[in-house]
Amino acid sequence: MAILKIARMGHPVLLAKALPVEDVAAPDIRFLLRDMAETLDDAGGVGLAAPQVFRSLRLFIYHVPAGRAGTDTGVPLTAVFNPVLTPLSEDMEMGWEGCLSIPGLRAAVPRHAHIRLRGLGADGKEIDKQVSGFEARIIQHETDHLDGLMYPMRMKDFRYFGFNEETERFPLELEAL
Repeated sequence: MAILKIARMGHPVLLAKALPVEDVAAPDIRFLLRDMAETLDDAGGVGLAAPQVFRSLRLFIYHVPAGRAGTDTGVPLTAVFNPVLTPLSEDMEMGWEGCLSIPGLRAAVPRHAHIRLRGLGADGKEIDKQVSGFEARIIQHETDHLDGLMYPMRMKDFRYFGFNEETERFPLELEAL
């Protein structure tokens, strides 16, 4: 296993639409999954898309730590191949997001509150589930990477874009804007 280098904003791989994964059981895909998991753990993030490690494939991994954003049990590390998202309502929620490809910064980004996720899991079985909250935010963020989008492209108000240290120091002031 290996910790992979993470592409940073400005690299063309992050702006391209990724290609479908044809065989989720292929040996190179299995190695990629293991390396992505190790990379995500090392980076301390909650999600990582294949384009972020210079592989233009429709694949991402994510997890939700227990106790994070209202979850008691969390969501274990999950791989999603060839995801298809469908909003389940017009309801949008603002929430803070960071990105391993944009280190040190975060912003308030609008996302659909409730979505349906379809795709394939690491075992090759179909995934079809409805999600909301922090899990839905992660899934939308990672799927955006597969479509060549990064969270600043979704922002509506750039007053809510800043360095992690500053936005953490002044949460009440930012909320009042």
